[in-house]
Amino acid sequence: MVERAKRLVSRSEGPMPDLPEITLRPIGVVRNGVKDTNTLAEIEVDGLKSRIVIRPEYEEGLLGLDAWSHILVLFWPHQVPEEVRGSKLRLHPRDDPENPLQGVLATRAQIRMNPILCTAVRLLGVKGNVLRVQGLDAIDGTPVLDIKPYIARFDSVPEATMPEWVTGGAEMGKGK
Repeated sequence: MVERAKRLVSRSEGPMPDLPEITLRPIGVVRNGVKDTNTLAEIEVDGLKSRIVIRPEYEEGLLGLDAWSHILVLFWPHQVPEEVRGSKLRLHPRDDPENPLQGVLATRAQIRMNPILCTAVRLLGVKGNVLRVQGLDAIDGTPVLDIKPYIARFDSVPEATMPEWVTGGAEMGKGK
């Protein structure tokens, strides 16, 4: 019985199967006048207003989006060089050695293997193929991969917990 319990607890998922390469085509681009991530780190992102210009051929896909107050924007940090992506599996969040060493997947760092970033933003309006949003932490020219309506019952988890380096740190959500 003990041996069976050990086997159940230590069960390996086996070898990683061959996974297909994935190619993404941006559906739009961010326009806001913020030219680099250093500037983005220095400003109050919550108040930052941006436009997301969607490819004209996808404009019909925006029908009904204007009824939502918030959306999720998935985007690609295009200024992170290819050779930097996935270069660190462990890091100090925000490059601050005061923060504990973490696995990159336990952070929101941009240098992840597939740096797909996601931010919930206020939707200010939709006109044609242009969305006006507030609170998007992306710079001008950032490729937008997808837009999804924010649905509180799915996207908000009131009982979620976070490590102390996030909840106890000053300037949470700012910086690197």
